[in-house]
Amino acid sequence: MTVLTGIAALLLCLATLRAYPAATELLTEPLFDAYQRAQPRQATALSPVAVVDIDEASIAKLGQWPWSRDVIARMVDRLAAAGVAAVGFDIVFSEPDRLSLERATEELRKRGARIDLPADAAALDNDAALARSFSRVNTAVGLALTNESDNPAPEGKAGFAFGGGDPRGYLPQFRGAVRNLDTLHAAAGGAGFFSFATSHDHVIRTMPLAAVTGGRLYPALGMETLRLALGAPGFVIRSNDASGEGGGGRSGMSGMRVGELTVPTGPDGRMRVYYSGLGTMPVIGAARLLEDRTGVSALEGRIVLVGTSAVGLRDIVATPVSRATPGVNVHAEIIDQIVAGVFLEEPDWAGGAILLATLVAGLALVAVASQCSAQTSALVLAGLVGLCLTTSWYAFAKSHMLIDPVGAIVTLIVVFLVLTPLRLALENREKQFVKNAFGRYLAPALVDRLASEPEALELGGETRHLTVLFSDIRGFTALSEGMDPQTLTGLINDVLTPLTDALLTREATIDKYIGDAIMAFWNAPLDIERHEEKACRAALDMARAVERLNVDRTAPIRVGIGLNSGDACVGNLGSAQRFSYSALGDSVNLASRIEGLTKLYGVTIAVSESTRQAVHAFAFLEADFVRVKGRAAPVRLYALLGDEAMAASEAFAALASRHQAFLDLYRAGHFPQALDVLSTLRVMETAELTGLYDLYAERLAALIADPPDGAWDGVYVAREK
Repeated sequence: MTVLTGIAALLLCLATLRAYPAATELLTEPLFDAYQRAQPRQATALSPVAVVDIDEASIAKLGQWPWSRDVIARMVDRLAAAGVAAVGFDIVFSEPDRLSLERATEELRKRGARIDLPADAAALDNDAALARSFSRVNTAVGLALTNESDNPAPEGKAGFAFGGGDPRGYLPQFRGAVRNLDTLHAAAGGAGFFSFATSHDHVIRTMPLAAVTGGRLYPALGMETLRLALGAPGFVIRSNDASGEGGGGRSGMSGMRVGELTVPTGPDGRMRVYYSGLGTMPVIGAARLLEDRTGVSALEGRIVLVGTSAVGLRDIVATPVSRATPGVNVHAEIIDQIVAGVFLEEPDWAGGAILLATLVAGLALVAVASQCSAQTSALVLAGLVGLCLTTSWYAFAKSHMLIDPVGAIVTLIVVFLVLTPLRLALENREKQFVKNAFGRYLAPALVDRLASEPEALELGGETRHLTVLFSDIRGFTALSEGMDPQTLTGLINDVLTPLTDALLTREATIDKYIGDAIMAFWNAPLDIERHEEKACRAALDMARAVERLNVDRTAPIRVGIGLNSGDACVGNLGSAQRFSYSALGDSVNLASRIEGLTKLYGVTIAVSESTRQAVHAFAFLEADFVRVKGRAAPVRLYALLGDEAMAASEAFAALASRHQAFLDLYRAGHFPQALDVLSTLRVMETAELTGLYDLYAERLAALIADPPDGAWDGVYVAREK
């Protein structure tokens, strides 16, 4: 279920990214901005561009803006004299100069004044003076393309060549323009728009190199000024459908050439600006340009842009590397970047490659998240996210390629966020199932361990090496005679509760209660180290628990406990309607037979040889070599009398030595001698062995009176279960 859910989430995200490539733009653009801040474009050693800044100091010195066109004309003349390659204005002169003498004269005449001007009065028109200055140098005037005006743009100055589809179908469209005076436009050698591409956060990251208004194509101001400096007649637009270049299946622009310089663009004609900060670019204040003849020598041969950094003139923009940059500097960055030939490109193959890589990484995450813990999945997610970011950064730093990792990262996070709660819910359900299934059988600590390690559980049946315990209340039938059901139930609960506590304390699995009997085992469903020893300790604890119960009873209770170790089938056994976790097999049957023999031998705890061999330090005495009912091979039985403390005592060592001597004589067929040794054992015996030695006394008397025929092997054949 988790795998299918994860794959579904992955495919849904991939389909979204394929259908809406810009879906992650809100995160992608700030990431690419951070790349530029970390590694900006290296500044050109000798910048081909310079800026004449209408700054606060110039306004303070020359007066408020707008200045007289005569001042602007003198600025242009100074630039022409300095030998600049071209001049571009990040300003639009859309209205006649209100400070022109001719304009002032007209205004006075409207008020009734009589003023006569000389014949060459046209020379007093500041706009005409600026137009003459424009004509003396390569000048590109600025246009503001807008959707807020229907005012048509003037005829363009540059020609456009293109093959394939008409670029006007995919370039940015504008309703109208804020244009320069016709006289100024006519005098200028070029005209380009300075309107920036808008973005959701108003950061200037791209610039359309061409746009459309009124069905006509116009170049950006930076491109147009560069064209004039290069002496190129126009531009060549390269399209995807014309050149065969990518675009991810979308027709559109792939580049724009001016002279010998080609600028790669996106399908919509936008160039990604790679900012350097223009550390080597000369910036001269407008007032200084007019006053200092020596300071303009650095402008020779450069492209000069005229703009403003004055806050009041509202041409301050945000860029990836600065919160406040004069707009004219962005156009300067574009020219500098084009001349340097360093571009940020978004490869056409990147979209498909990213989707494929996201699919592979997503499938890997699904595989891990569906099998491993949430912590492991989170580490894998962090590794994949780190790989995405590292690959993207490496492509930027080494090849100036923009590989968008955000879509892949968001997809991986979505897959993780979908799978992790589902995985946790399934794990919690699995843990709850384990607790419900085993809470009745296991100690709470084992239940918690099994819930946290469900992989250790194999339901449905498995063969494991178990130590099985059966216990039973001796003479329960006679004990219960005359008791009403409530009293009998209370008695059973009073006995079974402390016995169960003893078992759970020693990490037993309670298989079932059968009336007054208990079946339990060790080493399933979880591995239990030294399970034979823990079973023996549990049996001793049970015997002591019965002794404590008998303190306040007039009719003492006695129990029989049988232990055996061996392979058994363990698992959820039963029918389709009802089942329980249980064990079955020959080793289980033998443990039951051994428990039944405790009554015959008069001992509380009887242990098989397989259990005895795994526990060396306890106080064991061999009870008999007996062939139980239902088994051909005889079983060696041991009575468990105590733990390590008893086994280490001198009294037990003497008893064990004398007891073994007795058994040796008994099995050798020396019955009179065995009877003599048994008499000495009677002096040394504990209450626990009284029944055992009484049994052997009866056997010896019968064997002496009627010696066995044929070979004597010392094996006793049990006639009852």
